[in-house]
Amino acid sequence: MATPELLWKNGRFGQTSRRDAWWLPPASVLIGLSVFLVYANWAAWQNAHYTFGPYLSPFYSPELFGDSPHALFGPKPAWYPRFLPFSPALLILWIPGLFRLTCYYYRGAYYKAFWADPPACAVSEPRNVYLGERSLPLILQNSHRFFLRLSYPVWAFLAWDAIKSYRFSDGFGIGLGSLILTANVILLGGYVFGCHAFRHLIGGVYDRLAERPVRHKLYQCVSCLNGDHMKWAWSSLFSVGFADLYVRLCSMGIWTDWRIL
Repeated sequence: MATPELLWKNGRFGQTSRRDAWWLPPASVLIGLSVFLVYANWAAWQNAHYTFGPYLSPFYSPELFGDSPHALFGPKPAWYPRFLPFSPALLILWIPGLFRLTCYYYRGAYYKAFWADPPACAVSEPRNVYLGERSLPLILQNSHRFFLRLSYPVWAFLAWDAIKSYRFSDGFGIGLGSLILTANVILLGGYVFGCHAFRHLIGGVYDRLAERPVRHKLYQCVSCLNGDHMKWAWSSLFSVGFADLYVRLCSMGIWTDWRIL
């Protein structure tokens, strides 16, 4: 009988000697990411129902230009091409989107789920040649560290939005939406600040990290987050989508925001 290694290299797609449900993790990733991508794209193109009171959907933050009170620079500018559809989300959502696309965890997940390269360990894939990450399109993954730097200002705006979500027209208050936006910032912080690239940036660049006590302590903190990077990645993906859905349904009058205080 052929060994798992030979089956992976030379067998037909999906052939394996494994007897467990190896297809379940990649199938779950395929479904989960597909649902999020469809919803996120639909929500980003709406240009409507992304604010409710002090709440601003994380898909639209920071709102650079727009019609809501959250817009930093006013309504759609005159220089924006008329032939292009406008949505504040399209001006900013590409940053967290490309950050996740090039994420070390997500690339391993969708390589298996979407690319089937390979679909699982010791399972044959649909191609015989692997070009690696030194050629297109995978070489684009090396841009992750650049999107990391762009993602921190976005996270800071989301944190500010969470703070503003407690400022209602009648003064300080706590709404269910306030808690949802706050939880989203915490989960996104765990994901972004536990990034492999940030771990390298904060201390991995030094040969003798122990000689730098502050960096060493920060490195240990980031390593704690990094150890659960997969959990942070999925929980923050769910939270950012649910936060947009909550604001959207409240704005549409389908849900009623519960004021706790």
